[in-house]
Parts: sequence; structure tokens; C-alpha cells
Amino acid sequence: MPCQHIREYTYAYAAVSPHDGKMTSLILPQTNAICMSIFLEEVSRRFPDEYILMVMDKAAWHTANTLRVPDNIEIFPLLPYSPELNPTENIWDEIREKGFKNEVFNSLSLVEDRLCDNLLCLENSSDKVQSITGWEWIVSINLIAN
Repeated sequence: MPCQHIREYTYAYAAVSPHDGKMTSLILPQTNAICMSIFLEEVSRRFPDEYILMVMDKAAWHTANTLRVPDNIEIFPLLPYSPELNPTENIWDEIREKGFKNEVFNSLSLVEDRLCDNLLCLENSSDKVQSITGWEWIVSINLIAN
């Protein structure tokens, strides 16, 4: 199997709705409050008339004082050390398993292209996203906005 030892990074942000399989994603250069704020604004822009309860872990960029959270989004923090409660984690597993099989890329740009293709494919396949993230205990919950 080929091996590569270059350390370059890019970051995928994603939010999913297990109830209907809708997904929003962005590829951004860093994990920080600025990039997270950009991502939250994109989610808000795509769903302006919806109340969004976004479940997230307590990563530093999710809880920063400088994080800008749009009015239609509320952040609900996960318990520490409980990634299995976050359905988006299954999206990352899907992309790793199906999109990046034992492959070496010649540039970070090619990695980002592949990542973008995989994210876009999932965004355009709400049935697939729902099957990956729509666990019974989540979709059986009825949320009522205030």
C-alpha cells in the first residue's frame, strides 16, 4: 500500500438533519471560531425560516466567546467523550470508507476536490444521509420550537 508523509490540512464542516436527510457542508482552511461562524452563517442562509437545534461537541471553536451564532440556530452541547451521540460522525466514516480508499494524492488540492465531490454527493442524496444518520432514537423525537 502506498504511503505518504506530508502534513497538510484542510477541514470539512457539516451539519445534518437526521429527520429529513438534509445536509450542509463547507471545506474551510482552519478550525477556529471565525470559520465556525462562517459555517453557521451558511447553514442559517440555507434554512432561513427554520429553527435549528445544532448538536455539537465542546471543541474550542464550538464554544469560543467570539463565535457568532445566527438567530435561528441554537447550539446544544454534547456530553464530553460521547461522539457516538453525534450523527455527523457517521458522515465522516462514510466519506473515509467510500471516498478515500488506500490512495495517495499528489496535492492537498486533489484531496479537497475528492472531499468536495463526496460532500456534494451526500448533500444531493438526502435518502442516503437519512439512512446514515437517522437513528431511531433521534427521528422519534418531536421537537417543538418556542
